[in-house]
Amino acid sequence: MEITFKDKKLRKLCQEQREAQKKLGERCARKLRARLADLMAAETVTELISGRPHPLKGDRAGEYALDLYGGKRLVFDSANEPVPLKEDNSIDWSKVTSIRIVFIGDYHD
Repeated sequence: MEITFKDKKLRKLCQEQREAQKKLGERCARKLRARLADLMAAETVTELISGRPHPLKGDRAGEYALDLYGGKRLVFDSANEPVPLKEDNSIDWSKVTSIRIVFIGDYHD
């Protein structure tokens, strides 16, 4: 899957291990590295199995999350243009082949 980032801070967090360990802690940084490898290996979002993959609701509708560690999540949306939709206008995650990471942290705080 193709991965892009919402901003430079998220790119740095995902691409520099030292930055991830500093901001997230050792265990969470290790999980982040594993989840990024899972994302790169998958062709579509629905192929993901690790990290309790799930679509989000409410004010985060249109986004998808993977569990990291300690309540933190990796959150992304579709970067496909146009975004593939089902008949009910919800995102067809089985056809999403490009994602944009938009948040890493605990969105419940």
